[in-house]
Amino acid sequence: MNDNIFILGVDLDGVVGDFYGTVRKIAAEWLNRPLETLTTEVTFGLDEWGITEFGGYDRLHRFAVTQRNIFRDMEPIKNAPAILRKLSNQGIRIRIITHRLFLKYSHRTTITQTVDWLDNYDIPYWDICFMNDKGAVGAHVYIDDAPENIIGLRNQGCKTIVFSNSTNRDLPGPRANDWFEVEHLVMEAREEWRTGTIGLFRD
Repeated sequence: MNDNIFILGVDLDGVVGDFYGTVRKIAAEWLNRPLETLTTEVTFGLDEWGITEFGGYDRLHRFAVTQRNIFRDMEPIKNAPAILRKLSNQGIRIRIITHRLFLKYSHRTTITQTVDWLDNYDIPYWDICFMNDKGAVGAHVYIDDAPENIIGLRNQGCKTIVFSNSTNRDLPGPRANDWFEVEHLVMEAREEWRTGTIGLFRD
């Protein structure tokens, strides 16, 4: 990591993009069920929607990417693009870190949709990394919503903000319920990094 630049590692799905809201609409079509029958209180893997008998999460995900362009068409989470622009303007290096390439034979589509989406919403970033081991990339603070990722990052000693949703309510903070809280926590983390103080982001 560059010792002179503060790096924010940013997950996309469920943090910057409204993945769960978008995939819920796609799943209703895929399952041929009314949207209101699919609960918004989901866990990681979406088992609550009864997708197992239709081929499971991987099959729904492939349909969402290759047939419904989810990574190009999903709405951003409220205020995320604007706050990321503010943070970037403060000299924070935005490093996108996402594990979207976990299904074979759809990598080109996934990458193209991702870059087009980021550009369409003017979301600033210096780097974009498609990988599972997010801690290997290097950032001063991360923000993620997936419990497995958060636990893995923290086990590696990485300072990690939980972006709150129904999949991660049991995890301890620091956590953000919206992007104004993200902004506050990131600026606090940068101040701790600059001054060497110990605050919310303890080692």
